[in-house]
Amino acid sequence: MAGSFVPKGFSAPTAFKGDGFRLEPLGTEHNERDHEAWMSSIDHIHATPGFGASTWPEPMSLEANRADLERHARDFANGDGFTYSILDGDDVIGCVYIYPARTKGHDALVSSWVRQSRSDMDVVVWRDLAIWLADDWPFTDPEYAAREAP
Repeated sequence: MAGSFVPKGFSAPTAFKGDGFRLEPLGTEHNERDHEAWMSSIDHIHATPGFGASTWPEPMSLEANRADLERHARDFANGDGFTYSILDGDDVIGCVYIYPARTKGHDALVSSWVRQSRSDMDVVVWRDLAIWLADDWPFTDPEYAAREAP
């Protein structure tokens, strides 16, 4: 069942391969790897375009992270939002979130982060996801904070 920000009948992609990474829907099977990735990169994520005004991330337990992943999985199943784990092999290197827009004139809010130790992938992920959003998603004007090449 699709949420109100994607057309009825739209099926969100369940995989994507980019340059040096792949996406799969975020789920509880990623809990330990996801938790370690963002907990080791809190300041880096706050400095990432699109996260400056966010209160997340802030330290939380592994159990609280699991509950958060369960919520993201429910959102995905219901079409209310789509969260993906960014993987390099089996290593979680970040996440991407696609949710309803909060800003007038946009039809989706997209944000992504990569762990500090893989900061070289931030522009790569942003560039590939911008193309993926244009090609495979029903949005005409998603809000996704731009990156500048280092």
